[in-house]
Amino acid sequence: MASLIILLIIAGCVAYQYLKGTLVRAFATIIITICASVVAFGYFEALADVFISRSTDTEQTALVSWAQPLCFALLFILSFAILLTILIFLTRQPVDMGVLPERIGRIVCGIFSGLILSGILLTALAMAPLPNKYPYQRFDQSYPDAERPNRVLLNADGFATGWFSMVSNGSFSAISNKKSFASLHPAFLDQVFLNRHTVTDKITTITSSQAIEVPKKAGWYAPEDIKDSDGNPLQKSGYDVTIVRVGIKRAAIREAGTFTPSQLRLVCKPKSDADQLTGKGKNTYPIGYLVAQNRIQKKKLNDKITIGRLGPGEKAKWIDFGFYVPNGFVPVLAEFKLNSITEVEPPVPAEQAPPVIPFIEKTEK
Repeated sequence: MASLIILLIIAGCVAYQYLKGTLVRAFATIIITICASVVAFGYFEALADVFISRSTDTEQTALVSWAQPLCFALLFILSFAILLTILIFLTRQPVDMGVLPERIGRIVCGIFSGLILSGILLTALAMAPLPNKYPYQRFDQSYPDAERPNRVLLNADGFATGWFSMVSNGSFSAISNKKSFASLHPAFLDQVFLNRHTVTDKITTITSSQAIEVPKKAGWYAPEDIKDSDGNPLQKSGYDVTIVRVGIKRAAIREAGTFTPSQLRLVCKPKSDADQLTGKGKNTYPIGYLVAQNRIQKKKLNDKITIGRLGPGEKAKWIDFGFYVPNGFVPVLAEFKLNSITEVEPPVPAEQAPPVIPFIEKTEK
């Protein structure tokens, strides 16, 4: 379906520009499309948070889970419409560049406009709480692998998100406290597709408030003898097994009490660049959680993790998650679902690790 959407949009843009447009307008339309996408990517989270923060229960308010894709689409459409209106006003007198340049140029510009527009549409659909196969199956349903995403025809959505990541990392990186999109949301498409991978199981994709916290000095390198629950070694060449303690807040238990490892990720950066949120980050997802000092209960990305009720006085349910962090990188952010994010301090050596908090899942009756 996604490939068909891309072909139809590109064909429509080519036909319109060839029959109704001019080369100048066709080229300007590409610039307008890029500018509108910058506005959408840059501000959709801030606009969506205005609506999300006013909700008290994501299960009762269905529109909350649609807040980000709808705000993204709204910002793009409004920006595109305003800029296109200005373009039409400024180019009332047609400019003819010659028969051959006009014909070839309109077709080429139509292709690029269609590619960007289809990528924007697929990105908005990817953020929506749709079943995993829509708009296309990016990850295997039964055994998703974050390192092996499928791509759509011409990688249209990857082109759109990659373009903004590059822009936010360059001349636009200082717009908002020197934070780049490529650092806050590396591999953005993978994030949103994995976040909604189990949406059909009634697992929420978003939280109405900040759902997680990571205490200070709550990350450490696992001991060399770290093993899984079956006794198999977990050390992996090129990676450091890193433990990060994540707390699911009491206020978020109702909407985030059941989740999957695919909805929790660490954003890692090179050690030399870890003190700032510019540049480009790298995602890593949990391999499981600690059940003892040197034992990790392994979990697939789409396995459900269910938290029971908190005891009296408990403000959060603490879970010590294990991650494979690439050598030379350190975690800087922990992100949960679509909109909950918190900073992470650099991990300490295994000898300085705090006592483990073994996690016992709530069993389904």
